Amino acid sequence: MGHPRWQDRRCGQSLPQGKLCCPRRTKVSPEGPDGGIDVLAHKDELGFEPPIIKVQVKSGDGSVGDPVVSALYGKVAQTEFGSLVTLSTFTAQARSFARSKSNLRLVDGTELVDLILQHYEQFDSRYKGLLPLKRVYIPEALEEGDV
Repeated sequence: MGHPRWQDRRCGQSLPQGKLCCPRRTKVSPEGPDGGIDVLAHKDELGFEPPIIKVQVKSGDGSVGDPVVSALYGKVAQTEFGSLVTLSTFTAQARSFARSKSNLRLVDGTELVDLILQHYEQFDSRYKGLLPLKRVYIPEALEEGDV
């Protein structure tokens, strides 16, 4: 993973068993070859206290296939959790593989945008500065029977 830097993070993502993963300590790998793990998250400063979450981020064009998902899963121990996040999509084979693993979660571009919009208000101000959004309310058109 190169020489990752430590950062304090808070997250609102639920793990598969419904546990909330807050607060977390994370190592974020620098750009470039990282051995397949871009973010390593855990509770304690030494990285021993479970749950440990290993995240891989893919930003290229095209669907992410089963070989990439399987490779990430090969680096996730039975007591750990893995997540692969892409701005793109996943192939049917990749989704099928992930469905069979209770400790693996895939997040495609559509779901990522949904998660950002759903949790934006809880973001730290430094992240809101990177992605400034403003909530806008638009009235819905009424159907004839709705009055």
